[in-house]
Amino acid sequence: MRGLRPLALTLACALLASPALAAKSPDKTDKKQVTAHAQAMIAFQRDLVSVVAPRADAAPLLGAALLARPLPSQPKYNDFHTLIDRAAAADGAGPAVSWVRMSDCDPKGDACPNADAVAKLREQAADNAAVWMLQLGLDQRDGKDKDARADLAKAAGAKLYDDYTGASLKAIADVVSVLPPPADTVDAAMSAGPNGVQMLIVYSVISTQPQPGLQATAKLCEGAASDAALKDDCLKLGRTLEWGSSPLARSLGLHIREVLADDDTQREDAKRQRRNLIWQVQNFAQLSTRAPTDKAMSQHLLALARNGGTEMSIVLAALRDYSIPLEAPKEDAPAPAPAPATSTH
Repeated sequence: MRGLRPLALTLACALLASPALAAKSPDKTDKKQVTAHAQAMIAFQRDLVSVVAPRADAAPLLGAALLARPLPSQPKYNDFHTLIDRAAAADGAGPAVSWVRMSDCDPKGDACPNADAVAKLREQAADNAAVWMLQLGLDQRDGKDKDARADLAKAAGAKLYDDYTGASLKAIADVVSVLPPPADTVDAAMSAGPNGVQMLIVYSVISTQPQPGLQATAKLCEGAASDAALKDDCLKLGRTLEWGSSPLARSLGLHIREVLADDDTQREDAKRQRRNLIWQVQNFAQLSTRAPTDKAMSQHLLALARNGGTEMSIVLAALRDYSIPLEAPKEDAPAPAPAPATSTH
């Protein structure tokens, strides 16, 4: 199944290319200012965590845990481990908490992902293909080929695919509003002001969300053409992935159909849809790039995150709200410029 890995990399790079999702490269001539700004951002995140940490419900604790995860030398009572454990024990804790809790592990001790969190996910979200694809990756890593094949069958029989990025975005979007960003967190080039700071913090979570076994699934399906049962499961899972929560999941689903479908029309449609997907991701990345210098756009992207949904639904909503077509133009057609938002949420 050639092309699965390059496509996933293309989509990931398109997302991470945005300043909203990756750290800006510091100006070599202004290191002191950059350092001061970085320190101000760290201090602001610490303050947000401290304000929200006393809460007892799962959602704000999830948001606080995500904010605490990258902070250096965080006190134990307010660090990622403590907060995500409290979120998992809180009333109303669901699979979104367990998904993030997978990151609470020691990679040096070969203890990742968190085994308790993985086991909990199998109980909480047995109808989520992402859970079984995650297990597939673990079994494949451990040389348990028969178990990995059984995991694929379970993933193929699942009702949906969700990696809970949307839930994490909502949790952080709610938390960042509890305090106004201090003036020293606003970069000189960030004309969106405090809203730009909040937007940057919220959308940075996309690059840190745990990912299931996309590559492991691709590897298992590579030889499916000569195995009727495996091919059937791969195609069935592919259809679920095409309606999945993330661009990377959709890319895998579409490519499975493009390679394994028997009908030429289906293969061509999958190829066209995949091109549209790359176009959608690239244009969302451009909106994210503009947002720190556009107050209304920052507010709009924050509102979309707070409304909930999935990563993919947020991407599509943003494109529609800025009158960007969801279908890629012909090769020789110019890309439309993002229009001002016509509404806020």
